[in-house]
Amino acid sequence: MARTTKSALVHLDTHIVCWLYEGRSELLTAASLQTIESGLLQVSPVVQLELTYLHEIGRISREASYVLDALAKDIGLSVADVSLAQVMKIAGALTWTRDPFDRMIVAHAMIADAALVSKDRLIRKHCDKAIW
Repeated sequence: MARTTKSALVHLDTHIVCWLYEGRSELLTAASLQTIESGLLQVSPVVQLELTYLHEIGRISREASYVLDALAKDIGLSVADVSLAQVMKIAGALTWTRDPFDRMIVAHAMIADAALVSKDRLIRKHCDKAIW
């Protein structure tokens, strides 16, 4: 995947991280690819935790740190640093989902005023800066 000059802050949802790690960029839309290729890429630490759970239940073959380290080298992805208290304050108000990972990932993107690349329809319905 080609990278251009980095501009706006872009957060990635967990499934996007998995697809990028697996080299499955064909699963992304043109808008998502363009956003990823031109953005300063970050994930919430919650994505790291969700990747850990996915590894523990056998849904992904590599540990979270391995996946994130590989993407840091390949596409410049970093794990964002923000106060957990800030994330929880915003996440608590996101009553449109019962999924704690989604609530925290969206809250973190909102705090950072970042676009959030996600295929999740519910996230896109409720997050103004979600891109698919």
